[in-house]
Amino acid sequence: MTEIALNKRQYLELEKIGLGALAPLEGFMTEPAFTSVVGRMRLPSGEVFPLPVTLDVDRVTADQIVPGRTIGLWYQGTRVGEVDAADVYTCDKVEVAAQVYGTSERTHAGVAHFNRMGSHFVGGRARLLDRVRLEFSDHELTPAQTRVAFAERGWSTIAGFQTRNVPHRAHEYLQRTALEVVDGLFIQPLVGYKKRGDYQPLAVLAGYRALLETCFPPERVLFGVLSTSMRYAGPREAVFHAIIRRNYGCTHFVVGRDHAGVGGYYGKYAAHQLTRRFDGELGIEVLRLSGPFYCRACGAIATEKTCRHLVEQPEVTHEISGSDMRRLLSGDGQPAPELMRPEVVSSLKGLRLFVEEDEA
Repeated sequence: MTEIALNKRQYLELEKIGLGALAPLEGFMTEPAFTSVVGRMRLPSGEVFPLPVTLDVDRVTADQIVPGRTIGLWYQGTRVGEVDAADVYTCDKVEVAAQVYGTSERTHAGVAHFNRMGSHFVGGRARLLDRVRLEFSDHELTPAQTRVAFAERGWSTIAGFQTRNVPHRAHEYLQRTALEVVDGLFIQPLVGYKKRGDYQPLAVLAGYRALLETCFPPERVLFGVLSTSMRYAGPREAVFHAIIRRNYGCTHFVVGRDHAGVGGYYGKYAAHQLTRRFDGELGIEVLRLSGPFYCRACGAIATEKTCRHLVEQPEVTHEISGSDMRRLLSGDGQPAPELMRPEVVSSLKGLRLFVEEDEA
């Protein structure tokens, strides 16, 4: 039997397929599925699915794979799964990147990561045989576990909240807004592959522990990480994240300003526009919320829908962004209490906050 040693990113893709987090996928995308998803954001069956999920290999490994045979998958010395190889294929990465990310520029974090992946892809049904314990395993829930937890709490409506950052006041505003319209909130930070400059998983965990111990009614919030890769695909990734939270049992999903964005590649509310295109097909309701900022004149967190000063007196408003908070926390100062809760800032002291190199 041909065998493939997986890196962490590949293992986590296999794990999420096996746990049902990426349903309706039952394996790594074959060439027809890959082509359909890249070109029209749908699987060949017609179901919405906006991003490729692939098992990438180099040319040497690809030449050893015989379609129709089963391949053993290993990670950290453990045989974690198998894939029934249906096909082995390649693609024009420049063309695919332009479609998926809206650009083929190598400076785009998602494009750069895609280019570092293997040149060929193995498609076929996959089976998860064993799970490897990782540094964030104690904080992760499976889709089966979250559905049980929601039922035990008596929640019939649940909003999923995606983030890759330490929580700041704008996040709190969005979370509180969601809690006004649903029974419970599932906060699920992403802790898989990230680019250089993103928060370390332990920093995100510490920040949210401080927030949850300080603010929300515990019976109305559930916390659990999501160990999958950031794709930095903006609007497409917003749809992808919504589908994942549907699979975890959420009925609603929060999409705010520049969801899964990077740099200035995507419009402020491009994710709102794309998710609206698939209304009624995702199996989850998207809560499209405006981007919060702090207004000194209002003395509160507000949005363009609730504050007149953004237009009339923009100098009294302060945008609260992940990049701005990262800059302050990296040594250029400390976020003011109206921008990030002091308890959250204190929880980060002594921790290594940021990813120092792009991960494999």
